[in-house]
Amino acid sequence: MVCLSAHFTDATTLSQTELPAESKAPKSTGLVKSSMIYSGFTLISRFMGLARDLVVTAALGASGTIMADAYATAISFPNLFRRIFAEGAFTAAFVPAYSQVLEKDGKDAADKLARDALATLSAFTIVLTVVIQLAMPWLMTVYSSGYLDNPEKFNWAVLLTQITMPYLPCMVIVALLSGVLNARGRFIVSAVAPTVMNLFMLLAVLPFRNNPQDAAVALCWAAATSGVAQAGLLVWGCRKTGAKIGLARPTLSPEIKGLIVLAVPGALAAAATQINIFVSQWFSGNVDGARTWMSVADRLYQLPLGLVGVAIGVALLPTLSKAVQAEDHDRAQTAMDEAMVFSMALTLPAAAALLFMPFFLIDGLFSRGLFTAHDAMETGKLLFHYGWGVPAFVLTRVLTPAFFARRDTKGPMKFALVSVALNVALCVALYPIMGVPGLVVATSASAWSNVILMVITLIRRKVWSPSLKAQASLLKIIIAGLGMGVFCAAASYFRTTLERPLPDVAAKEIAILGVCFAGILVYGGLLILIGAVKPADLKRIVKRQK
Repeated sequence: MVCLSAHFTDATTLSQTELPAESKAPKSTGLVKSSMIYSGFTLISRFMGLARDLVVTAALGASGTIMADAYATAISFPNLFRRIFAEGAFTAAFVPAYSQVLEKDGKDAADKLARDALATLSAFTIVLTVVIQLAMPWLMTVYSSGYLDNPEKFNWAVLLTQITMPYLPCMVIVALLSGVLNARGRFIVSAVAPTVMNLFMLLAVLPFRNNPQDAAVALCWAAATSGVAQAGLLVWGCRKTGAKIGLARPTLSPEIKGLIVLAVPGALAAAATQINIFVSQWFSGNVDGARTWMSVADRLYQLPLGLVGVAIGVALLPTLSKAVQAEDHDRAQTAMDEAMVFSMALTLPAAAALLFMPFFLIDGLFSRGLFTAHDAMETGKLLFHYGWGVPAFVLTRVLTPAFFARRDTKGPMKFALVSVALNVALCVALYPIMGVPGLVVATSASAWSNVILMVITLIRRKVWSPSLKAQASLLKIIIAGLGMGVFCAAASYFRTTLERPLPDVAAKEIAILGVCFAGILVYGGLLILIGAVKPADLKRIVKRQK
């Protein structure tokens, strides 16, 4: 499972083998085009987030300052609850229900369901936020017990987290309205929304980049206010589509009770997942700079997860929900095959870069200001172990909609509980041996256990199993990814040679960007060479989407 909050990819295409000729293909799902639209706008947000983090790490540092860890805590804490109440459980219950009502009863009935759900969930999370705000000093003694030996760091963590907590109810609104738009086939506004947060935070930190305390406070206020702006953007987007979703009194109507029944297993699964995060945060709080190292590594491994996994998941759930409602099994099979192959085609090159040149990436991108070479080395160790977990993180996003579309939220909950148990056991076992990297090993291993359980279950239920053509395409993609990995390893080994002729002022930055670009070319060339991709494929796929 993923181990912190909520970025690195290239673009390729599906092969001729996985998508047969037009005359023989099942009806196009529109999945690839929807995912590419979402990924394209998400790409802007992710790189703005990367730019933000470059400035933040230079201003706050990592192991050498108290503000870096206090800030990392303030950003991660609201995300624990966001994933429970906004993203995972809510999406699992709401999107299929909204899609079903929209399909059978029309827009007015669907919008009433959305209004009631928005009012009820918003009221609950606002009350929860107030309670958490008041209890923050006591909660922080558990969440960040490692800070108790440093009262100044502890007090800053409490204050900054109190500033960021109002972000939670805003994200509930964003998640619900994004579900409305996605169910209506509109993906752009929900993909653009995260850009608002990155823009707010980037503008907030720039004036204070030479003052860590002021920079951290400004960043946290920017995060909180950006939540309001994102919610406003989604309200505007819904109105533009004609969705009539306004203020309403919270109600426990039969429909809302039904949503709650469906959401509870998902919430428990999401809560179980957050235990993984809590355990990692608890251990990492004992090492100065560790939370910042994990946050930086998290940013890079979240690139493929954010661009590919989330995009595929967002586009796949409405597609599968409609196919299941129509009992169109061929369309559901095609959508899952497309999602798996397309996501792995975009994910494996990113995983190869994280695995084969982790220090090169971190040092080239982040080592400046208060973020030292030591910080880069420690972060690189974490990035390596995230690298082999990235495909599992993405596949989890691809496979989960196969359950949610059938309104099965209990299955993912059970798998999440098994994954959590494994993660906690591995954290306890590996931390004394490996230190902080052991926490990431536990995270990646538990993610793979989750994927294996989901695949076995889907096959046993005869819901989905990868077709032979999809398997053949996946094998070719793996071969091309390994070839790119060898190239990245060689580039990392000869790094000094690559940087020698470059200007001293930006040698490492130019080198890493050049290697990444060359790696994309190598990967794409290998895909074409071994027959996984034909140059006309992408154009044909996009043209086919309806």
